[in-house]
Amino acid sequence: MRRVTKQFLRENLLGLSLTLVGVLCLALAGVLYLGRARTPQFALAGGQGLEGPDIEALEKQNRAFERIAQAVTPAIVNIRTTQIVKVQQSPFFTDPFFRQFFGDMFGQQFGIPREHREHSLGSGVIVSPDGYIVTNNHVIARASEIEVMLTDKRVFKAKLVGTDPRTDVAVIKVEAKNLPIVPWGDSSTLQVGGTVLAFGNPFGLNFTVTRGMVSAVGRSGLGIEQYEDFIQTDAAINPGNSGGALVNVRGQVVGINTAIVSPAGGAQGAGGSVGVGFAIPANVARHVMESLIKTGKVTRGYLGLMAGDLNPALARQFKVPDIAGVLVEHVEPGSPADKGGVKQGDVIRTYNGQSIDSADHFRSLVASTAPGTEVTLGILRDGQPLPLKVTLVEQPVSMAGGGAGKAPSESTLQGISVQELTPTIRQQLGLSPSVRGVVISDLDPDCPAAQQGLQPGDVIESINRQPVTAVADFDRLAAKATGEVLLRVNRQGSAAFVVISPGGGD
Repeated sequence: MRRVTKQFLRENLLGLSLTLVGVLCLALAGVLYLGRARTPQFALAGGQGLEGPDIEALEKQNRAFERIAQAVTPAIVNIRTTQIVKVQQSPFFTDPFFRQFFGDMFGQQFGIPREHREHSLGSGVIVSPDGYIVTNNHVIARASEIEVMLTDKRVFKAKLVGTDPRTDVAVIKVEAKNLPIVPWGDSSTLQVGGTVLAFGNPFGLNFTVTRGMVSAVGRSGLGIEQYEDFIQTDAAINPGNSGGALVNVRGQVVGINTAIVSPAGGAQGAGGSVGVGFAIPANVARHVMESLIKTGKVTRGYLGLMAGDLNPALARQFKVPDIAGVLVEHVEPGSPADKGGVKQGDVIRTYNGQSIDSADHFRSLVASTAPGTEVTLGILRDGQPLPLKVTLVEQPVSMAGGGAGKAPSESTLQGISVQELTPTIRQQLGLSPSVRGVVISDLDPDCPAAQQGLQPGDVIESINRQPVTAVADFDRLAAKATGEVLLRVNRQGSAAFVVISPGGGD
């Protein structure tokens, strides 16, 4: 009986202990539950997503981006171009010795075509309901056929309206009505850090959208185009995005995607995005588009002065507090700048209230202003502010290519095309800052200068002992260059005099 009683007690004590432990566990679980109810819920349970005002704010932001993409994408087009490329056959197949044995069909028997078709892809943006489309010049350059596909899979043949290689803008048109469009925005209001979206067809992946920010504005000196005033963005831009739209958060076009920095070939390379892309500002592209549609050519504003970048030493000499703005190095007599009171040594700080980042930026602002427009120049003269009003005229025909020049056909220098010696080109050619002149951009192989050994990349420093510091100088002096002409030519840092004869001989 006792033994039974002791066993009974042991068994009941054990049960009591287990009961107490259970009660304690339940109490602890209750405390944890109450504490959990007072702290944020981060863990995902039962398939439920995260909740809270912060998550709702993100969802609201996402819906805004989705709305922008849905509104803009229908106005983005895929551009497919075709060009016929002539193939230079090997002399082996065209040599008369072999042809006398095998006949004229010898090369064709080996499947070597005289020409073939090449296809390329790009992007564009519809800017008018009746079918005007803005894209890059390099997308449609040398194209024999242009085909446009919309998001609804409709395909149109497009005709070329006009191109401007100096800004890399082109306009094409399809015959259609009531097309979706993207409205133009004001690119001058862009600020670094603002959100932008890039639309296009990268690598043939149709109608792709990427998002990023404005990394910089007024970017120039890249040596991509004659007029450079790029928007830089980290929104992914890849081959095939060229000609597509860079859009702000209001769904407006603020830029036309044009180039990237890539490990595989620089700004126009074939590699992918590394987060450094460039777009032509909408204000520039729109001016070019409207001019091409209206007149078939690009009319640009002209001030009639040469301006250079400031450095700390120049800023001290001209009593400028920093290096913002451009230094007026020369004023053409009788030009709008001269009539408006601009003088050599003035520092132009603003253009119509807009700050000037560089000489390239200033030149682009002037060129994209319509002739006849009165502009206000914010000038510092001897350290004192002086606002001047100047009315622009149309850029002279000799500069209509955007700073490129070509000698007339009756000149001894015929066949030579030149362009300004920009800082980027100077660096590429390995020239010191002291070298002044214009660089030969193209050369007719049969012209007198080519027969004397001149070649693209040579810098013409003077013509008949008259200094050449700009394309305008070259145009003026080349027009008068008849008979034997004395040139001073700089090639990779070494300068020499060269005599060019009309017949090309010594």
